[in-house]
Amino acid sequence: MELLMEKPRTAHQPQTAHHDVASRWFRVCALADLEDSWGEAALINGQQVALFRVGEHDVFAVSHADPATRSHVMARGMVGSRGNTHTIASPLHKEVYSLATGSALAVPSCSWAPTRCALSTA
Repeated sequence: MELLMEKPRTAHQPQTAHHDVASRWFRVCALADLEDSWGEAALINGQQVALFRVGEHDVFAVSHADPATRSHVMARGMVGSRGNTHTIASPLHKEVYSLATGSALAVPSCSWAPTRCALSTA
């Protein structure tokens, strides 16, 4: 299986038309290349992204930039959970974020949007 990621958009880029969907996805790596509960950084379309595999088939992708400091360190954060929510703790200030939604669990104003990713058998 391979990991596919949707091309990250900046705030300045408009939503891409539906007929251009295939050009928005990038092959990143084989699923086997990602270790369980360990972060990896990737450069996708000029943007740094942190990838996290949690369990056998769950993969999350978020900005590699810490939402509070903008330092590119999130792939080195600590993967964990709060209840049924997979989380990542920033290695700088230990702020905890949901991997699925990007929301900060303690300070909701300090959040980011996750990047969509999908698994492909092609």
